[in-house]
Amino acid sequence: MIPSDHFVRFYNEVFKFLDEKGALQEYYRHISKHQELHCLKLFTEKGLQGVHEYYEKIYKEENCQGENTLKGHELILSMTKCPSLSKALDNDAGACPKYCLHCPGWTMPLYTKAGLFQIFDLMGLDNPQCVEYIYDDKELALAKYNELIATRDPGMILKNF
Repeated sequence: MIPSDHFVRFYNEVFKFLDEKGALQEYYRHISKHQELHCLKLFTEKGLQGVHEYYEKIYKEENCQGENTLKGHELILSMTKCPSLSKALDNDAGACPKYCLHCPGWTMPLYTKAGLFQIFDLMGLDNPQCVEYIYDDKELALAKYNELIATRDPGMILKNF
């Protein structure tokens, strides 16, 4: 197994290469299909609770700094310091300008298949922070989306509905 520092640098270079070839979105879709094997049943059967359980483990395994908050029909994944982007930014080869897009790139198709509604606030592609809002109620998701785009750059707010 390669250390995470090396893995992130490798991933970063793969993203740059694929972006130059116009194949980055296709790669994200492929990763999403692979993640279905790990997550789709959990997310479909348990909904937001399943996503919450999954990210409780991921936050520990990947040493993420942030909060994973489930309240009723809303799950908020707040990343205050993404370890992955932090490592990519601390790289003499430079971070891929679209590095942060890999998270929504693989999660959006998966959440859609699980019947969940996602809003991803990127906050900046050179800022190791983001907030992801996930709902099991489309009207609540739409209300949050409208709230966010009223105060933020709409180009930095992604959604799967």
